[in-house]
Amino acid sequence: MGIIRKTQSIELLLSEFSNSTGAISAIELIKRLSAKVNKTTVYRVLDKLEDDGVVHSFLDKSGIKWYAKCNSCTHAQHFDSHPHFQCLNCGKVDCLEIEVALPNIPNRQVEVSQILIQGNCESCSK
Repeated sequence: MGIIRKTQSIELLLSEFSNSTGAISAIELIKRLSAKVNKTTVYRVLDKLEDDGVVHSFLDKSGIKWYAKCNSCTHAQHFDSHPHFQCLNCGKVDCLEIEVALPNIPNRQVEVSQILIQGNCESCSK
């Protein structure tokens, strides 16, 4: 995992991701943990977890940063090149476990790519 010290703050955030099936916004994490951890600590720990390959981040349609658990990532490389889905009705955001091939772009080296798909989730489509 790459985390050297599991502080109380790190344990609290890891617990939130363990108990969640989808992505969690930074704003939501701050709300959930406000009684135990201050906003600055939440952002610092999220940065650390992302650097260590534990979580990955992406932006939603409003520019809000969301975080989700990584699969097989390390501090050296993130392998999360999947799209994310945001429900336009309920706001739920989650990772889509489908392969997306990035095109080869001449004279460019792609470091980061984000794909956000919007529509209605399985609950809102009914």
